[in-house]
Amino acid sequence: MIKMVDDIIFDARILDLALEVEDHLIISDLHLGYEEALNYQGVMIPKFQYPKIIKRMEEIHSRSDCANIIINGDLKHEFGKINRQEWKETLKFIDYLKERFQKIILIKGNHDPLTPIIAEKTGLEVYPYYSTGNFLVMHGDKIPGKWDEITEQKIIIGHEHPSVGIRSGERMEKVKCFLAGDFRDKKIIVMPSFNFITEGSDVLHEKPLSPFLKEINQNNLEVFGVENFESFYFGKISHLLNVQKEPYPYDSHFIEF
Repeated sequence: MIKMVDDIIFDARILDLALEVEDHLIISDLHLGYEEALNYQGVMIPKFQYPKIIKRMEEIHSRSDCANIIINGDLKHEFGKINRQEWKETLKFIDYLKERFQKIILIKGNHDPLTPIIAEKTGLEVYPYYSTGNFLVMHGDKIPGKWDEITEQKIIIGHEHPSVGIRSGERMEKVKCFLAGDFRDKKIIVMPSFNFITEGSDVLHEKPLSPFLKEINQNNLEVFGVENFESFYFGKISHLLNVQKEPYPYDSHFIEF
């Protein structure tokens, strides 16, 4: 049975789609400018994401007293250029954060080859990874070398955009989720995307993107769904896969939304 749970994973606090770690608030994978990129591809959708991001950030900030914020990669969407929407929204978003946080840490993601240009314009730096003290935060698109030299025992990554498919009657919906488990000799937390255009990759049915998840047995990871500032414990991925094999109905196993 899925249930509401305490919002702490490995001493990190789940706060909707963000994590509180020590004095740092962490969000990941905003992909600002995604709508314009889709428009270029012929997928015509309105530019609605930025107001949603700000609304969600306002609510998160009202519940958090962290002095610093970490954007864990993929601040913008386009790889090889900075489109008009990205320029406008990234600069506006960084100004918004500067009014509310003492320090802004940008971590480079795989969509961020040109983010250093934005960072320089706003007086910020882009880091390959960042240590909060007990946690090492990195995007998750590649595993760093010299692993034995990493002293932190807990790793936080993004990149994967994890979600979990849940069934309500005959309907299947995706819910963004955190994943938690072991990676080599350390604990790992995988964050959902702070993106409102897509829910992300279903960890039950889609192959992993991150090399971190490709290396381990995903079935041992625990799943924490998040929906409107509530956290739900789904159990391990292996448990969810077994539940899906059981005969219909599913209502005794899945949240009704």
